[in-house]
Amino acid sequence: MKRGFTLMEMVLVVSVIVILFLLTIPNIQKTIHVVNDKGCDAQLKVVDAAILQWRLQNDSIPISMSQLVEGGFLSDRQCYCGDGSKINVLNGQAVHE
Repeated sequence: MKRGFTLMEMVLVVSVIVILFLLTIPNIQKTIHVVNDKGCDAQLKVVDAAILQWRLQNDSIPISMSQLVEGGFLSDRQCYCGDGSKINVLNGQAVHE
């Protein structure tokens, strides 16, 4: 007698795995979206802190992100959120597009 799985058993196992995978994809995508939003909020707080440092040092409000980068308060990478949207300075506050 031969030992092993029949074709029907293999199809059944593979189909169950595929169904479980398809059920988890929306949850993974939603989690990635939430993580990106939280990361962008945290990055805005970092930029707000840099704006505050600028104000304390220069007694004025920076008008652009380039001033913060050139002043050494931020790096070029910190001018963008994790999703790639650019952060700008508007009325002394960090905002993203």
